[in-house]
Amino acid sequence: MGTADRHRLIGELLRTREEATVDELVDATGASGATIRRDLEILAANGVLKRIHGGARSLLARGDNPGYGQRALEDHDAKMRIASAVDALLKDREHVWLDSGSTATEIARRLSTRELTVMPMSLHGVDALTRVKDGRSPQLILPGGSLVRGEQSFRGPMAEANIRSLRFDAAVVTPCALNLKDGLLAHDLDDAAVKRAGLESAARVIVASAGTKWNASAVALVAAMDTVNVIVTDLEPSPEDLARLNKLSVEVVIA
Repeated sequence: MGTADRHRLIGELLRTREEATVDELVDATGASGATIRRDLEILAANGVLKRIHGGARSLLARGDNPGYGQRALEDHDAKMRIASAVDALLKDREHVWLDSGSTATEIARRLSTRELTVMPMSLHGVDALTRVKDGRSPQLILPGGSLVRGEQSFRGPMAEANIRSLRFDAAVVTPCALNLKDGLLAHDLDDAAVKRAGLESAARVIVASAGTKWNASAVALVAAMDTVNVIVTDLEPSPEDLARLNKLSVEVVIA
């Protein structure tokens, strides 16, 4: 089992239990105790878990929303497929607003060799878009504003004002949750405000969302579903949902 697969497995185990010992993780992964201890140090540094004597403790024991480090481990294959599908929807030389979050970071990695102008809403996205040293790479516009630790995302009135001062060909929005009744949702008002500024400043709105976000819980409304042009997801909607999306003129791309 490779490092990335071990990290994902450890993260999944600590989503469903409060603690796990090194010995339990050795049994689950087949790795050595020394390897597991190194894994736990890396995952603790990335905010996935808390390192304790003899093992690790989940950071979600009180039912909190998972942090960026945890989410980056989850649904990785689906996020890669979604990123590829989003990439295919964008044309060279377009101006693109790109949301924050782990799905957006995967999309940024995919766009790192494209001839685009991109405003990424997190430092994770900035890093992914600037990894390529030679050949084509996007031009970046940074939004400014306040930086949310852990998420490394831009927030606040300055970020919103800078977004609204520009016009984008496309906004790529990665909601925390969505459903056909309410639309696009976020976990907090500041994130919702930034997402709303992005989609309202774009000629075309592309929503990128893994199937686990459909009908999930979130408290802050971003926008109604009729503001969306395309949804890219790995979940095949039901015939009833497809009919409602068609009525709203929302294209669905299954990744």
